[in-house]
Amino acid sequence: MAEIHEMAQSLGQALGRTAEYRTLARAIESADNDREMAALTNEVQGLQEVIRAAAQKGEELPAAEMEQLEAAMGKLQASSVYQSVVAAQANFDRIMQRVDTSIQEGMRKGAASPIILAT
Repeated sequence: MAEIHEMAQSLGQALGRTAEYRTLARAIESADNDREMAALTNEVQGLQEVIRAAAQKGEELPAAEMEQLEAAMGKLQASSVYQSVVAAQANFDRIMQRVDTSIQEGMRKGAASPIILAT
């Protein structure tokens, strides 16, 4: 089992060195440092909480808050900083999908192998 953890660590380090991960990390850092995006994110989260609470109580969803949420989401999604994070995340997700596919392929081959490894 220790060998698997070592391989996982190695894989994580390799992923951390990819251009896609570095781009994602920079985009997240930019988003964290952007005051306008932080304010919009806080506004969206606050409005979502109000709407969620009303829904859980079975109350009619507050129309004013719904409109405010839509407006805030529109501003957030129009932000170049937000768009950078979304694009970087999508690029990194594609890498992770390929990694997952490779791991699954390796597992199928390992399961078909007549050799049993003691852990």
